[in-house]
Amino acid sequence: MIPTVTPLTLGTSGLGRGTEPGSPEEEQAVATAVDLLTSRHGFVDTSNNYAGGRSEAVLGLAIARLGAEAGQKVISKVDCDPETGVFDRDRVLRSFDETIARLGVERLTLLHLHDPYTVTFDEAMGPQGAVAGLIELRDSGRVDAIGVAAAPVPLMARYVATGAFDAVLIHNRFTLVDQSASPVFADAHERGMTVFNAAPYGSGLLVTGARDGAKYDYSPVPAELFAWVEGLERVCAAHSVPLAAVALQYSLRSPLVDSTVVGVARPGRRAQSDELMDTPIPEALWGDVDALGPAPSPIDDSRYA
Repeated sequence: MIPTVTPLTLGTSGLGRGTEPGSPEEEQAVATAVDLLTSRHGFVDTSNNYAGGRSEAVLGLAIARLGAEAGQKVISKVDCDPETGVFDRDRVLRSFDETIARLGVERLTLLHLHDPYTVTFDEAMGPQGAVAGLIELRDSGRVDAIGVAAAPVPLMARYVATGAFDAVLIHNRFTLVDQSASPVFADAHERGMTVFNAAPYGSGLLVTGARDGAKYDYSPVPAELFAWVEGLERVCAAHSVPLAAVALQYSLRSPLVDSTVVGVARPGRRAQSDELMDTPIPEALWGDVDALGPAPSPIDDSRYA
């Protein structure tokens, strides 16, 4: 397991989005990045394609202010070519070079293969495939560890089973609503991999609750799930704890999860996450949640089987 991992990892998919270099909005984003990098949490998670590269650029400005040691807290991901969709060894090396140039660092603690949907599994694992590029970077010492980060459980199970990776990140598949990632996380742990669970709020539903416009896994919430979450909200109210705290701590308390990734893009959000993380939750609440029965998850990964 990666030794510097902590229970919470701070995600930056929206950091710097829409900002222009030198603008007041960029300065605000840099201040947010400084806050993340100086927090108690071990890692700040970004990617080559987050906010069109602005996430890494803003983090790079923050690292320049704080010093090179702050760069050790940043983990990133390689992405396919944004114009052609090419995702092979050469693209991985270019993606990495783009990342370290933006960040102003020479190496990374962890680098993920990110959303490998433009290539098949066999192409990614081939002699000149994306995974070969990641292994090359690890063997050269430019990264300490490599991982795979995506969502569909059947696809992620195949990548984990290769034994090629040191870490795995799956989003929206281990929450109060959907626990389909559990077997993959268990397999990863048996292999000594570090497990990151991202999107514990299900992309919003488990923060807002059953409200008009709420989404789960970035999609509208069906009526049966809406009703189930209304029941969950009643349980939370009965124990006087916020729904979001319960959603976050569901992931934090699981022995299958080493670190839970939560998105932080605006000032104050990191402090809010810390407050939710530290909120006392009565043990009896978890029994009441179990009594609701399984949630009717809308996720269907069968096409990846």
